[in-house]
Amino acid sequence: MLYYLSLDYVHQYHFLNVFKYITFRTGGAILTGLLVGFLFAPSIIRWLKSQQGNGQPIRQEGPESHLLTKVGTPTMGGVILLLGTLVSTLLWANLSNPYIWVVLYVTLALGIVGGIDDWMKIKKQHANAMSAKMKASLQIIIGLSVMLIIQYLLPSSHATTLAVPFFKNILIDLGFFYIPFGVVVIMGASNAVNLTDGLDGLAIGPVIIASLCFALIAYLAGHHTFAHYLQLHFIPNCGEISIICGALVGSSLGFLWYNAPPARIFMGDTGSLAIGGALGTISVITKHEIVLAIIGGLFVIEALSVIIQVGYFKWTGGKRIFLMAPLHHHFEKKGWKEPTIVIRFWIIAIVMALVGLSTLKLR
Repeated sequence: MLYYLSLDYVHQYHFLNVFKYITFRTGGAILTGLLVGFLFAPSIIRWLKSQQGNGQPIRQEGPESHLLTKVGTPTMGGVILLLGTLVSTLLWANLSNPYIWVVLYVTLALGIVGGIDDWMKIKKQHANAMSAKMKASLQIIIGLSVMLIIQYLLPSSHATTLAVPFFKNILIDLGFFYIPFGVVVIMGASNAVNLTDGLDGLAIGPVIIASLCFALIAYLAGHHTFAHYLQLHFIPNCGEISIICGALVGSSLGFLWYNAPPARIFMGDTGSLAIGGALGTISVITKHEIVLAIIGGLFVIEALSVIIQVGYFKWTGGKRIFLMAPLHHHFEKKGWKEPTIVIRFWIIAIVMALVGLSTLKLR
């Protein structure tokens, strides 16, 4: 909106030229997302608490401390994230750019799926409401639809290719299989963030870090000069995605203000599925799918801990590798305090992000 207003009045007010710069509008998106969180989060939290009664149901088989410290805390805090991201993006982005609508579509669609699941949990007062089969089916449908759109929008030279980090000239053409691969990336990122969201502030910190990294990646990949200098695969017009990344950062900071220990609101599937799906989609558009697995390494570790635990449990007939999965619960069982786990996992996320960003130059 502001982008178009600046075009109308730039001849009269030359300072409006700043709205042409993606970097300026990304900064504006961060501040707007943060402001939306500060302004609306308190009333949203009060309303959710009035509607949810006992709040998010706590897993009986989870850490015993959660049954004492987290009972009554409302969930569906992802509404704050979705509102901040949507308002900020609509305000600062160039809405004629189709990539903006693609990422918004995935974010809102998965947010709705997560919201339905959260609401069913509250009504049934059970940690498992929507069946895993139903949730996976909806995620696949959303992923397939968005991959078909992305493949149509991408340059023909990149429509079915997978870029390999650290190697400038390697592009693996997956052909038809690129669509299911992209669905796996989007769905995997969505569920990985969801699995990480188990402690106050644990998931949202790495989300902020990953969003900042992909704001930079999208800007560089969409800028012909920088992409050529860094030997990245140039994707025309993808730089505008930096605005959405900025909106995610700002709204996440606003949410973290109320999600920091002790949390007044939980993200819920409403937020975790949506944000994870958004990051996965952005990585596909910018051709940095493998880099997402590095930058979001903490999410990958958390997801793998669940896969390994379940597989080993079934293979050995009841034995476990971890005291509890996902991995953050294992350390809770070992006696680590919740803030200690959160901060140390954030440190891991920062290190993984630095490794991921190094792929931009080390080629």
